[in-house]
Amino acid sequence: MTLSAFLFLALAIGAVWLRPLPVGRRALPAWPLLLSMALAWGLVGGVVTPPAVAALLLLAALAYGCAAAPQRWLRLLCGVLTGVLALALAMHKLPGFHNPLLLDRVVLSEGAAPFSLYANFDKGAVGLILLALLCRRVSSRAELGEVLRRTVPLLGLTLLVTLGFAVVAGVVGVDLKFPPQAPTFIAVNLLFTVVAEEAFFRGFLQARLANALTRWRWGTWVAVAVSALLFGLAHLGGGLLYGILAGIAGLGYACAYQRTRRIEAAILVHIALNVVHFIAFTYPARIPGV
Repeated sequence: MTLSAFLFLALAIGAVWLRPLPVGRRALPAWPLLLSMALAWGLVGGVVTPPAVAALLLLAALAYGCAAAPQRWLRLLCGVLTGVLALALAMHKLPGFHNPLLLDRVVLSEGAAPFSLYANFDKGAVGLILLALLCRRVSSRAELGEVLRRTVPLLGLTLLVTLGFAVVAGVVGVDLKFPPQAPTFIAVNLLFTVVAEEAFFRGFLQARLANALTRWRWGTWVAVAVSALLFGLAHLGGGLLYGILAGIAGLGYACAYQRTRRIEAAILVHIALNVVHFIAFTYPARIPGV
């Protein structure tokens, strides 16, 4: 039952890119139905409780208001409340979620800190709601091809600068591997971490800040810088150096989004960096002094 909840949540995230389903004279998106199934199985399996479901429904209502409310002041109010609630949910500050532990203090590299991995339903659901209601996405194969073409150079540069700095700083070392935990890590990291973080920091925060500063000559780049800075600050829990590395990486994600104005670019750069880090370098980081 727990697995079913996460399976339906993953399907809901993927369904955001599908065309709406024809229902009578209307066309309805598939993701709300799949999210409803995920929540139902989550309730049965003990992954979520009724207050948790209520918090997610409130987030969906606020995000919809942020996008579609007729009055500007109401959109702004809904946007502020969306950001606060989304951040609280993604940081696991609200009760009612019981996220299963998938990997428990696994040592993936010699001299590396132990690594644990949770499947975070709350963070994944936040990513889905923001992605579906507030993020600009590609709408055709041709558009996707253009986004990829414009993203690849920034992807390479972000990998080089971020991981290069991490090696020089002694945070990681080269360690080529493909452990049995790799498929689980990649799938869970993409669906329940990367999508949520990019939907919040780029698709929601950066996009709206850039729109608010559009009259300023450097308004767009202020939005890029703020997005990267806040991303780094959000990762300070891992230490100052980790926060700096996250800020550097966040700058790459923000530039990819700014260049394409599509969320897929930021998601691609982010997951690529995480996968390369996991497979080719010490993961998550060296233990200081070891």
